Amino acid sequence: MSGKIKGKIQLETYEDIMRGEEDSVFEVELKELHPFKNHPFKVKDDESMKKLVESVKKDKVIDPGLVRPIAGGGYEIISGHRRKHACEMAGFKTMPVRIRILDDDQATIAMIEANLQQRDEILPREKAFAYKMKLETMAHQGRTQDQDEDDETSRQVVEKLVTADLVGKDFGESGRQVQRYIRLTELMDPLLDMVNRKKIKLNPAVEVSYLSIQEQKILLEIINEESATLSLSKAKQLKKLSQKKKYTKESVYAVMVLTTKKERQITISHTMVARYFESDTSDDEIERVIYQLLDEWNKKGER
Repeated sequence: MSGKIKGKIQLETYEDIMRGEEDSVFEVELKELHPFKNHPFKVKDDESMKKLVESVKKDKVIDPGLVRPIAGGGYEIISGHRRKHACEMAGFKTMPVRIRILDDDQATIAMIEANLQQRDEILPREKAFAYKMKLETMAHQGRTQDQDEDDETSRQVVEKLVTADLVGKDFGESGRQVQRYIRLTELMDPLLDMVNRKKIKLNPAVEVSYLSIQEQKILLEIINEESATLSLSKAKQLKKLSQKKKYTKESVYAVMVLTTKKERQITISHTMVARYFESDTSDDEIERVIYQLLDEWNKKGER
């Protein structure tokens, strides 16, 4: 990481950073470009990457990456991880980049904003860790400003700014939704992977994120063994079991499996079937005939 810039930290947007300094572009060897520390966004060899590789082969990299110098040599990628990978796949040795002198907070904000704005598809896991990183960075800025300015009004302003609402406003997310995504960082990897694959929806995932890791392991075991699905109502029941200290494999099984296996109730309109029976036919007799006809229909299908 580069050294801190002296003076008060100003968290600029990605666009501000790109416009704020000279526009020189440099060709840098790929071996000198290193991924951002704890980068939350995955570089995937998917259809989108194939298209990017073909584009790079044809036209090279049109939009330069953004990097900052690393103490000891080389550069840390702020924006351009996918472009670097595409260059590697295309057989190139260098990539065009803009070099900026940024402190850790500025670099983190720029990295997160660039990826959230530029990527076509963002997984829940990526969004969760990105929002968490941005919130922690903004909180750090607030603490720094408090140290520089021992002023009550200034502290109140900082406390109001460092909120989930501010984190999500540039990406069309409410503060509550940002907080929901950040809760996903408390999930163990296999469960978080199910959220990425849409096997578990966001709200149920948020509820079970309050379970301990051991409790999550029990849930994962039941899901895998029984091919069980996690609905929001089940997730809330599991959370209550944990809060009441009644969370066991047996109780989780009861919620995840037994409630699903309850007898399915089917309602048949009396008006729809009445025309097939005499008006004085009892409900029991109607039910008996229907079951009999279904049995006969089923036997014909087996022949």
